[in-house]
Amino acid sequence: MASGAERRIFWVTAVAIVVADVVTKLLAVALLTRHQPVPVIGDTVQLRLVYNQCAAFGVCLGEYSRWIFFGLAIAALVVLGAMVRATRSDDHVRIVALSLVCAGAVGNLIDRLRNTFGVVDFVDVGVGALRWPTFNVADSAITVGAITLAVSLWLEGRHHESAKEVRAAEP
Repeated sequence: MASGAERRIFWVTAVAIVVADVVTKLLAVALLTRHQPVPVIGDTVQLRLVYNQCAAFGVCLGEYSRWIFFGLAIAALVVLGAMVRATRSDDHVRIVALSLVCAGAVGNLIDRLRNTFGVVDFVDVGVGALRWPTFNVADSAITVGAITLAVSLWLEGRHHESAKEVRAAEP
């Protein structure tokens, strides 16, 4: 990622996501009462203040989960940083995908540092008793970014395989 334009795409996206995440978490803490849902679209979409000391989908590693997940997030950011630097400057989709994942990781890292209760989650989606784990803006950015990155890498792999087949078929 050599050009200034691509760096701007990365940083503008990342900063926007981190700011949106921090602001929405502050609003959730200020305006919501813990575990008392506020319906947005019936009971399908609700706002519900929950503190998550674990990782995605309730993965916990005991009393030191906060610091273990903090360290894992730092390690992931180092790997993601290497991926950002290795990304072609014209691959805007991958740059945005990496920006989303990095920003989401940073947003949840900020929460782990500033809040001993855990990461603030507040979006609750589901039908009746079938509910998705409560999440936040950072979690959404990580999910969308990771899926986009996986598709981007898969498509690149298919392109390389097709190019190999074409070269092998040439006389």
